[in-house]
Amino acid sequence: MIQISSVQVGKIQTEGDPESRDVTRRVWTSAFRKTPVEGIVEVGTLGIAGDQIADTKHHGGIDKALLCYAESHYTRWASDLPELDFSPGGFGENLTLSGVDESTVCVGDRYRIESCEIEVCQPRQPCWKVARRWGDKTMTKRVAQTGRTGWYVRVLQPGQIRQGMTLERVLRPHPDWTIERINDLMYGRIQDRAATMELMAVDALSDEWKKDIA
Repeated sequence: MIQISSVQVGKIQTEGDPESRDVTRRVWTSAFRKTPVEGIVEVGTLGIAGDQIADTKHHGGIDKALLCYAESHYTRWASDLPELDFSPGGFGENLTLSGVDESTVCVGDRYRIESCEIEVCQPRQPCWKVARRWGDKTMTKRVAQTGRTGWYVRVLQPGQIRQGMTLERVLRPHPDWTIERINDLMYGRIQDRAATMELMAVDALSDEWKKDIA
């Protein structure tokens, strides 16, 4: 069973040392830091009501309406880096999900969450903000290497969601294309030109990822 363990939204804030050139300390303006929300939230085609976006060039939009992250990853991160205080929302995700991860989610998967319907459209590409959030220069690389990236979904049917709701998969058109496999192609763990061309023909994959892979 796939379940929403936590729902998060973020507010734009600026923090850091204006004199520092260190990526883990420099000034940044972001809504990366997410706070759990109790109760019902409204979800539209551009995401959760009240969730702000600072960098609209690289984030947000229909293909990045919601960022999902596997709850099970937090146990692994805590084991890898016990000095850091990991908790849901720590990787900027809107939905922390139990019962699923990159190895079991496929691009094009559609899930119904009561009145809401979402579709998986791409893995998340970790950027420098992950390192900035955790004050660790290695974090962005670690996320890519471990494959604990999370994934984005588009909202096909707006609705209301809350913590504790279950996700019912209603469609799986591309069972061979897990988020894990797509990550492996993107980061060179798999080198297969034929597979790459096949992936680029997957209609559910976002145009941004098709350009990056090309």
